[in-house]
Amino acid sequence: MLKIGLTGGIGSGKSEVARRLSAAGAMVIDADKIAREVVEPGTPGLARVVATFGEEVLRPDGSLNREKLGSLVFADSERLAALNAIVHPLVGERVAELQRAAADDTILVYDVPLLVENNLAPMYDVVIVVDAPDGLRIRRLAEHRGMPEADAKARIAAQATREERLAAADFVIPNDGSLEELDARVAEVWQELLGRAARG
Repeated sequence: MLKIGLTGGIGSGKSEVARRLSAAGAMVIDADKIAREVVEPGTPGLARVVATFGEEVLRPDGSLNREKLGSLVFADSERLAALNAIVHPLVGERVAELQRAAADDTILVYDVPLLVENNLAPMYDVVIVVDAPDGLRIRRLAEHRGMPEADAKARIAAQATREERLAAADFVIPNDGSLEELDARVAEVWQELLGRAARG
């Protein structure tokens, strides 16, 4: 089983690459998606979040109000640590479950936005970094997510620098050209991964 850490700064197009690797045959584990699943209505995770942060983090329908919770923890490191202490172990359990269910020859791709920031590179056999210049990422965040430029710049500034991310990479997938160029580079990297998996 080959474990790949896939990362890239916000707006780099990491999700596009994850989709292509999945289509090629990888099993993609999306940490953010799992983090949302473990606090869905009716889960022990959501019950713990409410016990810690109060009913005001719920929407009228009983689901988690992420924006409200985000505003509570974003500027308060202790509250953020409390939230992480609830969510991270639940995500870890779910990831371990998915891993156990995978065949031995699976190429597992972990979509991990903050891989470099959290020093997680040693956990993976291979680290792939999706790279795009900051200016292009800011433009994408404005166009695709409607994010104001100041917010996009703040998000980028809060993450690892391009240089830090590239220093952790075994493979770099540039995503500043056409989709055809992206397809070609992903296909190249996939062949390399298949070769590594075969060598064991």
